[in-house]
Amino acid sequence: MKINIVMVEPEIPQNTGNIARTCAITGAKLHLVKPLGFDISDKALKRSGLDYWDKLDIEEHDSLQKFLEKYPPEKNNMFYATTKAAHCYSDVDYSQFEEVFVLYGKETKGLPENLLQKHMDSTIRIPMRNTLRSLNLSNSVAIITYEILRQIGFDGLQETHEDYWE
Repeated sequence: MKINIVMVEPEIPQNTGNIARTCAITGAKLHLVKPLGFDISDKALKRSGLDYWDKLDIEEHDSLQKFLEKYPPEKNNMFYATTKAAHCYSDVDYSQFEEVFVLYGKETKGLPENLLQKHMDSTIRIPMRNTLRSLNLSNSVAIITYEILRQIGFDGLQETHEDYWE
């Protein structure tokens, strides 16, 4: 299965660096939708991604509209991560798809309301206490990415450490 992590207008370079590292480690493709709140050559971004940046499958998009034109939601399996979602992220059977896209919005505002309303049946959320706003964005990406991987048996990933000490 191919996993696509789509960051719509990310604002914090350290979050995006952490997400890039998660993508490199898991084999997920990272899509960065502009405008970005930073330059991807920023030291903070590359420091967060450490030495994984060159192992990353990354695609940049000039706008959300351009991304949606290239990858129409009607023809792709898209899920929209939001605190306002209709479904828990772990209730979706991702294993039925050959490829999935999970969209995440900017740290301060999330995904656009009109996009969420149009695709409410494909929104997903991570359960949390209702008295707090949300998890850190990079943590959310890791949680959902690893749920998708768990459902496909961590295909392509090393599950044991046997070879580590050799």
